[in-house]
Amino acid sequence: MTKRIIQTEQAPAAIGPYSQAISIGDFLFTSGQIALDPESGIFLSAEIEEETEQTLKNISAILRAGGLSLENVVKTTVYLSDLNHFSRMNQVYEKYFSKTKPARACVQVAALPKGAKIEIDAIANCSS
Repeated sequence: MTKRIIQTEQAPAAIGPYSQAISIGDFLFTSGQIALDPESGIFLSAEIEEETEQTLKNISAILRAGGLSLENVVKTTVYLSDLNHFSRMNQVYEKYFSKTKPARACVQVAALPKGAKIEIDAIANCSS
């Protein structure tokens, strides 16, 4: 199987030694995304709703660069700095995954890059 690096200027550049996403076989794996503005690279520290919105926009842009959409996502992992944000995050998340709801794990973590409240990564199926 050939591993293909997915890269787009429509999502934030990697802030470390990793790729925005890797496609291999029938799957595309995104790196974790936070609420970074793709044009400026500046972290958009905001309420959990706005951070969730920007994070999912970044994931959507990466998926598009790989020829996919959120409908192809089969699994996400949501990392929250505070599980008290769970229901507010869920309200935004549900708007992006209204048709097909992927499997999901959601965990609270001690800290996230740039002081983010949320980070999300996704696995998408290229054949669906």
